[in-house]
Amino acid sequence: MPSNYDDIIEKLDNNQLWDFPGGVFPAERKTLSNQTPIGKLAIPERLFVTVKQHIGVEGHLIVEVGQKVLKGQALTKSMNPFAVPIHAPTSGEVAAIQKHVSAHPSGLPEMTVEIISDQQDKWIQLNPLVDYQSQPKIQVLAAICDAGISGMGGAGFPTHIKSSPKKDVDFLIINGIECEPYITSDDRLMREHAWQIRQGIDVLCHLLKPKQVLIGIENNKPEAIEAMQVACRENPNYRICSVPTKYPAGGEKQLIQVLTNREVPAKGLPMDVGIIMHNVGTCYAISDAVFSGKPLISRVVTVTGEAVGKPSNLWALIGSPVAHLLAHSEYNPKLQKQPNVIMGGPMMGFNVTNDMVPVIKTTNCILAPTDTEISSHNEQACIRCSACADACPVSLLPQQLFWHAKAKELDKAQDYNLFDCIECGACAYVCPSEIPLVHYYRIAKSEIRVEQEEKQKSDKARERFEKREARLIAEQHARDEKHRLAAEARKQAMESKGNNAKDKIAAALARAKAKKQAVNTEEETPVSKADLANDVIEAAAPTQTTEASATQPATKAASSNQRVQAAIARAKAKKAAAEAATSNVEVEVPSKVEAAIEVEKNNEKVSESIKTETQSKDQSVDAKEPAPQAATKPEPLKPKKASSDYGSEAATPKTATIAASKQAKIAAAVAKAKAKREAQKAAAETEQTSKEAPVAKVEAPETDSSEEPVTTQEQQIDMKKRKIAAAVAKAKAKKAAEKADKPS
Repeated sequence: MPSNYDDIIEKLDNNQLWDFPGGVFPAERKTLSNQTPIGKLAIPERLFVTVKQHIGVEGHLIVEVGQKVLKGQALTKSMNPFAVPIHAPTSGEVAAIQKHVSAHPSGLPEMTVEIISDQQDKWIQLNPLVDYQSQPKIQVLAAICDAGISGMGGAGFPTHIKSSPKKDVDFLIINGIECEPYITSDDRLMREHAWQIRQGIDVLCHLLKPKQVLIGIENNKPEAIEAMQVACRENPNYRICSVPTKYPAGGEKQLIQVLTNREVPAKGLPMDVGIIMHNVGTCYAISDAVFSGKPLISRVVTVTGEAVGKPSNLWALIGSPVAHLLAHSEYNPKLQKQPNVIMGGPMMGFNVTNDMVPVIKTTNCILAPTDTEISSHNEQACIRCSACADACPVSLLPQQLFWHAKAKELDKAQDYNLFDCIECGACAYVCPSEIPLVHYYRIAKSEIRVEQEEKQKSDKARERFEKREARLIAEQHARDEKHRLAAEARKQAMESKGNNAKDKIAAALARAKAKKQAVNTEEETPVSKADLANDVIEAAAPTQTTEASATQPATKAASSNQRVQAAIARAKAKKAAAEAATSNVEVEVPSKVEAAIEVEKNNEKVSESIKTETQSKDQSVDAKEPAPQAATKPEPLKPKKASSDYGSEAATPKTATIAASKQAKIAAAVAKAKAKREAQKAAAETEQTSKEAPVAKVEAPETDSSEEPVTTQEQQIDMKKRKIAAAVAKAKAKKAAEKADKPS
């Protein structure tokens, strides 16, 4: 449980503090660089300003290659609250916007703005907030954000976000511990610029309204403690707390525990226990932004190590290459077996992969040790001494974390709270096997982050797919429901109209059924035989027309009339046959035969009319040109009546025996065969006549025309008679078979 506010104040009044578990006491080596004032570094020829130097979102570039920029001019801009801009550290020209080696343990390239300095160092117009206390808080926060200020003591969290909490703040803690060996940048900053740091604290108090301000400084920095006490003595709520020297007392959670005895929960923030913490370097940058209008374009960097000829603290422009700082400090790589430059301290720093790595907002130290200062790791097998667990300030189990991280058992490593590790390096410092434990932890964390990003992408893809499937199913249901409602509406409409719709449907079905039955009946009826006789008559008609056309061109019109009359006769015969089929089966065949005889009579009448018309026309033109007379058409013989035969069939009783039925079927088959032979014979004769007739006209035009036409006409009449007789015989046979098939 968090300690009570009054109890904390009472214990602080008695100069009593708490402690945190673990910790180590490495050699400080701070005297190498803290003996001289902060120096000023010359402007480098080229600066490499990394676009993203904080936790959050990078801004959008608002400059182009070849563009002239002034000192303090913004290079990026974004409306995202977790984005802070970067600024031009000096005046010059944008030479390139491309990826450049980054200030990261991996050295992976990141988007960078390269600026060629013109060495004139011209500022943009500055707009300070003279009376910030009378300004709305949102305007003060905007000024801090526009200045590009983020945490300068560790992770680089955007300051304007941290300075606008949604809860009441009990304690504002200013971190001036600087517990890591070699680093003295905050120490010299507090000694030389305590008043500006106090101004930055005043701005934070205006924004946060804390109950108490605690300024924590390690007791190995007496000059800094004295300078801050002098600067803060006017405000009784500002309390300078001398903290015992112990690494890592400067960790956020550790310092909170030392000063307030409140523990920040795992995966939680200090605000969860009513505390907000800022670094002294951040306070100085806030003062510059509010009272001078200057953006964050430089910071104090400690350049130290026994391989450096002139260790000191320098005001370095953001984007300055490490090589530029080392050259100014007289770095001698010959004192090392191989070049070894560390960005940060010996405990939490990392080896730079290239001396062109730029300084960023969180860079506090450049360390160039000799081989005797920091021995290279010669990793050996773990002896399970548990010294790492005793030194861990977060009470973790570094040995188990190491095993699981090395074996890529990332799930088990997370079960041991891998992400609670602050990477302080205390475990690696005390390890007798010289195992770089923090190195394994960092790799495991990066792999877990990659897996989580991939999982988030797959989860989003699955979510999109599931939403799409749900949308398609919903649309299908909507369509089905629409169709169902439409069907119900149609059903109700039919019921509301009564039986009209049903009657119409029934009538349509009845018409379709009747039409189908009529088609079947027409296919089964023997009317096709009568049609065959008519077709024979029609086929013979062109022969007559051809013969007439040989004598007189006027017979062409008569031939057309003959075909028309023949077609009308066929239509009448078909109609009569259909009526006979629907009336009575017994009179079906005789009706068709009579119709065929009627057609024959009509054809004879048409032939006589054609003959008369031809003769009259011949007589009218006889005076002009003599022409052979058309042959007179002899009267065709009339076919015998078949009514007596059919009458005898009609008188046959329905109770005929099986023997009579068989005899009738045999007689019908014989008659059908005879009719077929006669029909074939007539067709052959007709074809031969049609071929010989034109030859007679050409070979013997002067012979008597009365002989050949008569022969042709008689053959046609004889053929017609045989066709009619065949049709009558077949009809009789079929009727006899039907009567024989009927049950007695």
